[in-house]
Amino acid sequence: MTGSRKPFAALAVAEAFSISGTRLSQIAVPWLVLTMTGSAVWTGVVGFAEMLPYVVAKALGGPIVDRIGAKAVAVTSDSCSVLIVGAIPLLQWAGMLQLVWLVPISALMGAVRGPSDGAKSALVPVVAEQGAVPLEQVTGVMGAIERLGGTVGAAAAGAVVAMIGAPQALLVNAVTFAVAAAFISRGVPSATSQRPQEVSGQAGAEASYRQQLVEGWHFLRGDAVLVGITTMVSVTNLLDQAWTAVLLPVWAHDTGQGAGAVGLVLAVMAGPSILGALTAAAVGERLPRLPIYTLCFVVAGIPRFSIFAFDTPMWAMAAVLAVVGFVSGFCNPILGAVIFERIPRHLVGRVSALNTSLCWSLIPFGGLLGGGLAALVGLRAATMTVGVAYFWVALMPLVRKSFREFDKRPATASLSDGRTVHDLAV
Repeated sequence: MTGSRKPFAALAVAEAFSISGTRLSQIAVPWLVLTMTGSAVWTGVVGFAEMLPYVVAKALGGPIVDRIGAKAVAVTSDSCSVLIVGAIPLLQWAGMLQLVWLVPISALMGAVRGPSDGAKSALVPVVAEQGAVPLEQVTGVMGAIERLGGTVGAAAAGAVVAMIGAPQALLVNAVTFAVAAAFISRGVPSATSQRPQEVSGQAGAEASYRQQLVEGWHFLRGDAVLVGITTMVSVTNLLDQAWTAVLLPVWAHDTGQGAGAVGLVLAVMAGPSILGALTAAAVGERLPRLPIYTLCFVVAGIPRFSIFAFDTPMWAMAAVLAVVGFVSGFCNPILGAVIFERIPRHLVGRVSALNTSLCWSLIPFGGLLGGGLAALVGLRAATMTVGVAYFWVALMPLVRKSFREFDKRPATASLSDGRTVHDLAV
């Protein structure tokens, strides 16, 4: 590996450990709450206590990333996560672990993890430039890591929790954050992590936090392509969450397939999605973005919902899910490259953080949507309703004028002026 690509490798390894740790906590914390209280309500409350601060902190942390640098924010946040997550097993060993502690600890976990994820995202165009690697390749590899963490990482996390218990598993989680911080600290040069002195308009170093946040918001709101992407992805994330959180588990329950079927369905999709992300990394730079992007969202939508709304043979379901998984793997690499190219370097942190937070803003309501529809019209009608809605949203690039600029790529030389991205789609 050439020296110039070492920052890319360091960020990739850090992301792998960070995502694996996140998957571990997403399994260990709810399981811990269930074993302590037996209450699904409290399990949901603790989950909400982490997710809300995560979204808010990621949005508000953007100016801090731009002001002090993405590397500093990533290393500091992951180092803090070591202490916060590690507090749970320490309380357990001291015999002091109670539900009253889990809610604020979970809130702190989300508040710290949000800026950390935003900072790692802001490092993507930096390491791409450092290694002279096309953005599609970098975002494709990062997308594959994210999806791999969602399958192998989740499976490994479940095994760890089962073997050593939830509190002890969170100690492993703390170690993963420490490893992520170490790789970014040692592998990503400080000089290339960010350039806060680069400014536009008013002097960036002297601008107040509020001015920087407002500047990021104005840039995002003024870019028609970013507005279109944010609108489209936030709605598809809502619909995806309705299916994943409610409609899919209800299908498994009502058909007698059992809880194992939920994991199997997600695994059948996730495996090919890794291959799709790696394929996008290899050939994405040469593909027409808008047609591929639109086709992927269409294929990833209504075929998937249709097979669960009607009595479909298992072999046919597996085939459709594999295709859906493969094409969905193309979405984030394409989205990432487009967004990275549109944001100037000095605005990377604040704009990408706002963009991602808005794309995630409807996810907490997905379960409410899925549950409400299932209760009102039944599982089959609810699944098809969500599927048809997904189909119409997937056609948005064909009818919104803002997407006409989607396929325009900047000249190679302009990549050094700072254009950037984030992992947007679920």
